[in-house]
Amino acid sequence: MLINPPLSLYVHLPWCVRKCPYCDFNSHAIKGDLPEAEYTAALMRDLQRDLPRVHGRQLQSVFIGGGTPSLFRPESIAHILEETRQCLPLLADAEITLEANPGTVERGRFAEYRAAGITRLSIGVQSFNAQHLQVLGRIHSTEEASKAAEEAHAAGLGNFNLDLMYGLPQQTLEQALMDVRRAIALAPAHLSHYQLTLEPNTLFHAHPPTLPDDDMSWQMQQACQALLRKHGFIQYEISAFARNGRMCSHNLNYWRYGDYLGIGAGAHSKLSDLQNGQIVRLWKVKQPAAYMRTAGTVQGIGAVTDVAEADRILEFMLNRLRLFEGFSIPDFESLTGLPYVRVQPALEQAQSLKLMQLIQGRWQPTSTGHTYLNDLLQRFLPEPAVLLPQSLRPTVRA
Repeated sequence: MLINPPLSLYVHLPWCVRKCPYCDFNSHAIKGDLPEAEYTAALMRDLQRDLPRVHGRQLQSVFIGGGTPSLFRPESIAHILEETRQCLPLLADAEITLEANPGTVERGRFAEYRAAGITRLSIGVQSFNAQHLQVLGRIHSTEEASKAAEEAHAAGLGNFNLDLMYGLPQQTLEQALMDVRRAIALAPAHLSHYQLTLEPNTLFHAHPPTLPDDDMSWQMQQACQALLRKHGFIQYEISAFARNGRMCSHNLNYWRYGDYLGIGAGAHSKLSDLQNGQIVRLWKVKQPAAYMRTAGTVQGIGAVTDVAEADRILEFMLNRLRLFEGFSIPDFESLTGLPYVRVQPALEQAQSLKLMQLIQGRWQPTSTGHTYLNDLLQRFLPEPAVLLPQSLRPTVRA
């Protein structure tokens, strides 16, 4: 009997003090007063309408992202979590993460978030270099980034992540390494380390800054990863590093092709009903004002689509092959509802090209497979496609 995968909840709070020039998330600069109470009420209407889709299921994690969720008062975060618990059971040790911008953290605020139910923080530092912070449009200073980490420890929230970027405009190898050293010194449990890319519909895409060339970015990646390993961080995903036992369970559920329910402006959901052979994706309207008007109604749904069987294969591989743990044959069959023979030829071909390896019953990308992940993934496209030549640029996008 097929059993639906673990379920997580994503809550999107879309406002920021200022939109960063590299950001392609559904985030919006605050204009006037933050409609905190109105938006929180809309979230609850949204959740209530989605409950029939996840009836009887338990949440293993909650992630409150944005935007800048730390703009919301701890009382609002507590209300969201209390209402969620009344609607859906949470695991006793459920991981509950809040994203935070160091520039919005007042003294004692993290302790209040912990009292509200937050068990983990993800702090968007990006860099400790003042010049790079300015170029990236960040509202916090180097000192505020360090103080945010210190506040997390003081609040008893030692399970926190620091976001770092490399390949920044005019960045040198030593500057990239210095950012990692500064982060390690703050004793985070988790560190996300990803390359700046120029995404469509961003200011940086319209007006590209001068970035380090591919060779320099590769050197940065390799040197920083070696430094993290030296200090005891385990790389479990392409851009994610954790102390032993501190991997992000919410993101692991994404990458393992688990299910997630998304509430909030532009939030996405992926939900399985494998007994009926169905996986659906749905998303909510993106603009916050429209979302608040329509949340909890049919007009609040942007679209609902069935994930075709062929698309499930690519989606599964897009996620699982980011992880160093790989996957077993039962993993594939139970999470996609498809037989292993659907992917066996592509996996064996990738193995012959030394892009994949089979170790103790688990398919895992080789070092070469992870380096050229985009080329590996093309072998699982829904329709036959001409493979691109192996790229000179490794895949390092978080």
